Amino acid sequence: MQVTTKAIVLSSLKYGDTSLIVRAFTQSDGVKSYLLKGVLASKKAKIRPAYFLPLMQLEIVATHKNKGTLESMRDVKVAVPYQTMHTDVVKNSVVLFLAEMLGNSIQEQEQDESLFNYLEYAFQWMDLHPLSSNFHILFLLNLTKYLGFYPDTSYQNSPFFDLLEGSFSKTPSLNPLIQSENLQSFKKFLGTDFVALQTIQLTKSNRRELLKIMIQYYGLHVHGFREPKSLAVLNAVFT
Repeated sequence: MQVTTKAIVLSSLKYGDTSLIVRAFTQSDGVKSYLLKGVLASKKAKIRPAYFLPLMQLEIVATHKNKGTLESMRDVKVAVPYQTMHTDVVKNSVVLFLAEMLGNSIQEQEQDESLFNYLEYAFQWMDLHPLSSNFHILFLLNLTKYLGFYPDTSYQNSPFFDLLEGSFSKTPSLNPLIQSENLQSFKKFLGTDFVALQTIQLTKSNRRELLKIMIQYYGLHVHGFREPKSLAVLNAVFT
């Protein structure tokens, strides 16, 4: 079946000497993987490798056979030309990290319009605004709304947050917990949007601890989740 759809690139991998395997989150069908034969062979090719940088927002014409095999693309164009995402060194480090987190977290092969809209908006915001050092933490927290495990914000005055249960607790359990200073930092992000990020002040150590907690939270709630390899680079950027 031929479809025309928006797509956000999650990853691209060189295949052989001339081809790419591209994994993307599509507006029409969720996560799809494509084999782009010969795309690296000619500088005059209609489909260019530069289109498949992480988190690029594209409009593609593709053939979806929906048989669990690699799909094919017939045409590609950039839907949203980024201004800074891949040219700003710090932003590009965040891009690589978020692309890896998304690749490890989004597994559905069906349409999810609300998730796609969130990603589209978030990356356009990131591209057009000065980068907050807390952007990636808020992005990951708000992403959990669409993945099904956003924190239950009832009883926020409790001294613990249970990562496995996804809720606040008055008493400690054997589950991984957020408490003390880390809990105060965590609560600053609940109900916050990108516009309000400038009001959140964290120390470098607070930010690193909170990011570590967020990755642990994903690991508890996403089946088969793998810790991103790009985490070390991101931590280096924000130290």
